[in-house]
Amino acid sequence: MRIVGVVVGLLLIVVGVVWILQGINVLPGSFMSGRPGYAVLGLVVIVVGLVVLLRSARRRPAVVGPRT
Repeated sequence: MRIVGVVVGLLLIVVGVVWILQGINVLPGSFMSGRPGYAVLGLVVIVVGLVVLLRSARRRPAVVGPRT
């Protein structure tokens, strides 16, 4: 599950960056281009992606069996 969390976090960060670039009209060609609300939404998605990424990267693997 750790790898899944890291991948999901990275994907959210990439999507957030794309939304910011579209929202500030740097990346035109979409209905989101030039609409600042999508830049704000992209920032929120980046923060969520960072939280998911950091929580997944810091999680220790589960211990299988008793410790000796």
